[in-house]
Amino acid sequence: MTQAKTTAISPCFIVSNVDRTIAFYRERLGFETTFLAPEENPFFAILLRDGAQLFVKSDAEVAPLPNHMRHRFMRLDAFVYAPDPDALAAEFLEHGAEFSSQLQDTHDGLRGFEVTDPDGYVLFFGRPR
Repeated sequence: MTQAKTTAISPCFIVSNVDRTIAFYRERLGFETTFLAPEENPFFAILLRDGAQLFVKSDAEVAPLPNHMRHRFMRLDAFVYAPDPDALAAEFLEHGAEFSSQLQDTHDGLRGFEVTDPDGYVLFFGRPR
């Protein structure tokens, strides 16, 4: 029997301000907003860039909790596969992104870099070497 396929995964981040999060991902990382609810003062959005999709949601009663706040050795909140991390890093830099970890070959066999968003979520953009 052939196993059914999956094609993507979409992390869901609790954020403090959806508008601020959208602006960061759009302006610095080239994501587009594919869904927004409601249009005015949104509390939920879906952001997309190529095959990378991210759900963001805010609630005044719930604070963001990135992984590094739970355990210092578990800092990544998302791994975004990028076939050419060097070109992607150059593009992000052109748009004013700052890296929390510079483009490099890591000790665990990856090539890539890290970006930390306004709520402290850490995304690794890269690929296996």
